[in-house]
Amino acid sequence: MSVQQLTILGATGSIGLSTLDVVRRHSDRYQVFALSAASQWQKLADLCIEFQPTYAVIADPQYLPMLEQALAAHATQVLTGVDGLQQVAAHKDVDTVMAAIVGAAGLLPTLAAAEAGKKVLLANKEALVMAGHLFMQAVHDNGATLLPIDSEHNAIFQCLPAGYTHAAAAGVSKILLTASGGPFRTLALDAFAGVTPDQACAHPNWRMGRKISVDSASMMNKGLELIEACWLFNLTPAQVDVVIHPQSVIHSMVQYVDGSVLAQLGNPDMRTPIAHALAWPERIASGVAPLDIIATARLDFEAPDLARFPCLRLAFEAAGNGCASTVLNAANEVAVEAFLAGKLGFDRIAVLNEHAMQQLVDTTPSSLDQVLRIDREARRIAHQWLDHGRLRGDLQHTAAKR
Repeated sequence: MSVQQLTILGATGSIGLSTLDVVRRHSDRYQVFALSAASQWQKLADLCIEFQPTYAVIADPQYLPMLEQALAAHATQVLTGVDGLQQVAAHKDVDTVMAAIVGAAGLLPTLAAAEAGKKVLLANKEALVMAGHLFMQAVHDNGATLLPIDSEHNAIFQCLPAGYTHAAAAGVSKILLTASGGPFRTLALDAFAGVTPDQACAHPNWRMGRKISVDSASMMNKGLELIEACWLFNLTPAQVDVVIHPQSVIHSMVQYVDGSVLAQLGNPDMRTPIAHALAWPERIASGVAPLDIIATARLDFEAPDLARFPCLRLAFEAAGNGCASTVLNAANEVAVEAFLAGKLGFDRIAVLNEHAMQQLVDTTPSSLDQVLRIDREARRIAHQWLDHGRLRGDLQHTAAKR
């Protein structure tokens, strides 16, 4: 058995750390080639001292001297910036790339891995939300292997037949994308304006970074996953249903034309899909406890309330609609950052997102440069809306409500 050389983009985040936990259990199968972080240089240094990768990449160049000093006595070579991320994603010695950088910042290095024909473990959904056609074309043209890491998409992948290409050929009628409903599934609608960042980040089932936790609370995360599912599995939005499942035990389902529904079940722990993708088509131990179906006792399902979760409605509208998903993702990143900083009410995130979608012309980007230009323009529009809102005093700041 050959040892896989592994680059982990976003090593200090929850997905990166979970990946390293699986790697620790299988040191005979995986060797860490490169680790990256955005700004957490100390945590990155500690991981490098443990795993001794060939390269470490700190995306923010201001932290480069600190990381270099921390690793001065070690053989790990330190790089920085987007160029460094792309270098370790596409390096000739790398077999597998865990793409776990959150947000638009992950697009270029993840695309570089696809263009280099790597086995790409995709946890960065924004690569498909922003540039789905371009990314999937790169996978196809360069013989890359694309395996989904989001628990929902990994579940769908497991429930589809081997060699799946499109729904009609496989007898698939629909994908059922499950969602926990987050911390505000039953919150009174008039209470959304007073939601604080800590409340939004207190997910009942999953432990995630703050940005993804806020997206889960608004169900924007599920909306982005809807768009991602369409690209991954060659589906239209009409072939994807979102189903609220509070227990987070069924991670998603595939409905077939003969009436069968296949589901993948497991405890809510990201090490399961990570281990599945790392070893695919084999299976390895992940460290996750087996599901106790008797203790689980019940499984509940309900339709999502789009009035409660307008971000999900916006994602349905954006899916397959030109540049709308690129705009939605960019505006949402600005909105969530403002919310976490106490500068925007939780209930205004969707308002900002919809404003940005209404401002940009509905065109389908045909190049990476166009995608990046649309992303920049959407962010400019979002920041302008925030600035005008501050002048009007109508952003419902959360800082005063903590």
